[in-house]
Amino acid sequence: MAGKRGVSMESIYKLYMITIKKIKTRFAPSPTGDLHIGGLRVALYNYLFAKQNGGEFILRIEDTDQKRYSASSADSILMGLNWAGVDYDNKKEVIYQTLRIEIYQKYVKQLLEQGNAYYCFCSEERLEKMRAEQIAKKQAPRYDRHCLNLSKEEIEEKLKNGEPYVIRMKIPAGETFFNDLIHGKVKVNNYELDDQILIKSDGFPTYHIANIVDDHEMEISHVIRGDDWLPSTPKHIILYQMFGWEIPEFAHLPLILAPDKSKLSKRHGATSVLEFKKLGYLPEALINYIALLGWNPGTEQEIFSLQELIKEFSFEKVQKASAIFDINKLNWVNGEYLRKIDLNKLTELCLPFLESFFCHPHESEDLLSLWDSRFHGNDKMEYLKNIIALEQSRLKKISDIVEATRYFFETPQYEKELLKWRKADLKDVKEKLEFLLTELKKIPDENWTQGSLEQFIKGLIEAEKFDTGALLWPMRAALSGRQNSPSPFEIAEVLGKEESLRRIKNAIKKINT
Repeated sequence: MAGKRGVSMESIYKLYMITIKKIKTRFAPSPTGDLHIGGLRVALYNYLFAKQNGGEFILRIEDTDQKRYSASSADSILMGLNWAGVDYDNKKEVIYQTLRIEIYQKYVKQLLEQGNAYYCFCSEERLEKMRAEQIAKKQAPRYDRHCLNLSKEEIEEKLKNGEPYVIRMKIPAGETFFNDLIHGKVKVNNYELDDQILIKSDGFPTYHIANIVDDHEMEISHVIRGDDWLPSTPKHIILYQMFGWEIPEFAHLPLILAPDKSKLSKRHGATSVLEFKKLGYLPEALINYIALLGWNPGTEQEIFSLQELIKEFSFEKVQKASAIFDINKLNWVNGEYLRKIDLNKLTELCLPFLESFFCHPHESEDLLSLWDSRFHGNDKMEYLKNIIALEQSRLKKISDIVEATRYFFETPQYEKELLKWRKADLKDVKEKLEFLLTELKKIPDENWTQGSLEQFIKGLIEAEKFDTGALLWPMRAALSGRQNSPSPFEIAEVLGKEESLRRIKNAIKKINT
């Protein structure tokens, strides 16, 4: 809805928040696996909203689930965010929840004293039996409050005897409602909510209590997270109310699904941020693409810099429905970035992928020997730049450079039928290649350039009244061994005269075999 002068409600809300309350957001992943692209998008939206409003964006590692905790996962999260360029403002002091256990226990003790939480001594066997019975009756599984009315003396006796326990919140009667910045008004009957565990039997807090305590103490103004947490939000609001704390704004983002609309997983290909790095995606391209997964700018523009995303982002344009991950669209976006990148920079990025291929001589002896013989000092980098320049407009990801250019580093392997142009027979192809070989030998080394070669060969075609493809196709196939490749003039210039002539001779020999 717009005001009298056409100002949107979101604009009014933003102005209010900026003038009244400092914007502060957070990304709070659990280190139980690599940073997933869904997690990166949550971090990105938090970052964009905070920076758009002159606010602060912090990182908090929620590592209280010690059974699933992984130190390598925590490292992966930090490396993934740093590589992607999603900068958090507390780089000098990332927050780890395991360093704050006593704080959470203090607040749960307060809830016990207020009567808003209680000890539960039920065994796993009893809980499992209870759930099975509820499911059999087609009831929603939830705790039956068996321990809610234990007397003070009974509780003290059980604690004295060392009986294991958890501490649960006591859900009050009534309704809980809130306004989600994406989903709108949400209302829940509290009867539908379970008495959530706050402190586990190992003394560690659950996500629910640690999360809201941290958000309160760190003055988080907006909780922006995946909508898989939407059902838990009423419980969190109840906890805020129990403590008498100010409740932050909530925005629950649509999930990212696979093309078949199932949960995105490894069976669909790469899903972790560092996997995309290893495959040769640019961080700017990945950020650009995932920003559009669930957010529509409302224009035809598809390529956005980070600063443009900060300026344009809006919760009003975030959709409620799940977003579909499309690897082909990501490849297109990445290709757009690769075409614009400086050639020197692109060569630096390609070099590790090429060298990782070269360091396995048992896979390609010819490739390694050619690498050693052809590159000397600075010539190596110049040669690489010339090769990469040929393929820059065709690359979808940096790792494609290996397969796209390997014929420059090894003698191409192909069937002689590839040399045939349309209905031409191999005898005609051989004659054309022999003619070409004789004529190309006449070109001085200093004139062996793309432009000169193209002018010279097209002149031959015109003079001899050849079908253009009848001469150019076998030349290109002989040089590259590929069905698809750059033009023969481009390839020949990079290969040089000696190597180009050698490959044409090899093609003639192949026909004679």
